[in-house]
Amino acid sequence: MSQFAEIEVLPDPLRHRAYYADIPAKRLFAWMIDTVLIAFLTAVLVPFTGFLALFFLGGLYLVVSFVFRWATIARMSATPGMALMGIELRDARGRRFDAGMALIHTLAYSISVAFVLPQILSVALMLISARKQGLTDHVLGSVALNRRPDWAL
Repeated sequence: MSQFAEIEVLPDPLRHRAYYADIPAKRLFAWMIDTVLIAFLTAVLVPFTGFLALFFLGGLYLVVSFVFRWATIARMSATPGMALMGIELRDARGRRFDAGMALIHTLAYSISVAFVLPQILSVALMLISARKQGLTDHVLGSVALNRRPDWAL
């Protein structure tokens, strides 16, 4: 369970900077970890299809990625990469994601990564916005926060 499980609002980025410290870098490393895990899971599934999945490997990867992200965010409010980096997603009220919010976030993320301009905008927003939110987070009002901010240790 997280340090701030009962919060009713998102921490103020000016008064509680530790919640947002290093979020863009942590999200990048989390994304890289998750990408490796998804590629591994995709590779593990290929033999179970009699290697026919090699003909639609890109599609299989997209499906595995979607299910992986949705299931892990619904369960832990974070992907395994995010959990390893010590961050988790919160909705606009500061609550952990439920299955519905995880589905909407994963769908919006999947759409945004399908196009170059939304991805560039998302990265720029993470670097310049006070709460370090990407495009999907801005649209949904969600945010990635450090689970255990430095000042809370």
